[in-house]
Amino acid sequence: LDRDVTEQRALDQAMVALDGTPNKSRLGANAILGASLAVARAAAASLELPLYRYLNSEAHVLPVPMMNLVNGGKLSSNDLCFQEFIMMPVGAESFSEALQITAEINAILRPMTAERYGKLAINVGDEGGVVPPIVDVREALNLLRDAVRQSGYEPKIVYALDCAATHLYDHRTETYQFEGKRLSRDGAIQFFKDLVAEYPIVSIEDPLQEDDYEGFVEITRALPGVQIVGDDLFVTNKARLARGIEIGAANSVLWKVNQIGTLTEAMETATMAFRNAYGVCVSERSGETEDPMIADLVVALNGGQIKTGAPVRSERTAKYNRLLQIEEELGSAATYAGRAFRRPV
Repeated sequence: LDRDVTEQRALDQAMVALDGTPNKSRLGANAILGASLAVARAAAASLELPLYRYLNSEAHVLPVPMMNLVNGGKLSSNDLCFQEFIMMPVGAESFSEALQITAEINAILRPMTAERYGKLAINVGDEGGVVPPIVDVREALNLLRDAVRQSGYEPKIVYALDCAATHLYDHRTETYQFEGKRLSRDGAIQFFKDLVAEYPIVSIEDPLQEDDYEGFVEITRALPGVQIVGDDLFVTNKARLARGIEIGAANSVLWKVNQIGTLTEAMETATMAFRNAYGVCVSERSGETEDPMIADLVVALNGGQIKTGAPVRSERTAKYNRLLQIEEELGSAATYAGRAFRRPV
């Protein structure tokens, strides 16, 4: 291509044109993404800048870690319908304190889980959380809340869910299966309204199936003040996000660079979200590697929130360790997103 590595947009556009398909099926989205991210890293290295600073000279926000401490759904071997039961240390004063809080709570949660459900329950799921033999959603939330209360950090903690509801939806009957019960769209929305009334839940990801834009409009209106995150709904795709913004479906996008295939396209999706008052939740994948790049990317976006699993195993801790390094590099310029995680800037 004979281009400078600092020409990120031009290089990404050239790869997309070379592929020539709507979904990057000729060269493969993962292959294109690897090259796209390598270009960004090479450019940052050539300028002797950390990646987050190369991508944004005003980068300064450290994200709230969305700690998935109890795993269910396709992330585990249990019968919990929802995939992730998450705690968020929004009341911490810094990212390092937030990480300390989550590590301490996880250290309480694991023996508590083993005592209640047996040793097999603390075998970790795909994203590092415990996998107790639970079916009831409230029982899982209570387990997590009991560990939080025992830690003494309860005033600093709120909760979040990733429901991955597409996997719970039956297109034939147009119903969801929650806790072994069949629910209509309205029944599912009422289920979440009841949960939010009982627990300090501030974020729900994919509460409805991936093509139900109208349902996402309804649940966003039904739960004012709750972050409704579109992962399967938006897939980091500008066109799908634009449709959601136009009708008010959800109010936040899950941001996974490999869903769209180039860094440029992913950054454009984040920019569109921010400009329309949507949150941006940077996320890993279930099958992660030890590459910590998303730590730099979430700071570059001033994104305010990151999902990268429980604080165990190297493919998870690599991201947290990188964020600790960035916090140290930023020094007094660092701002922890805290309770403003959806709109930190």
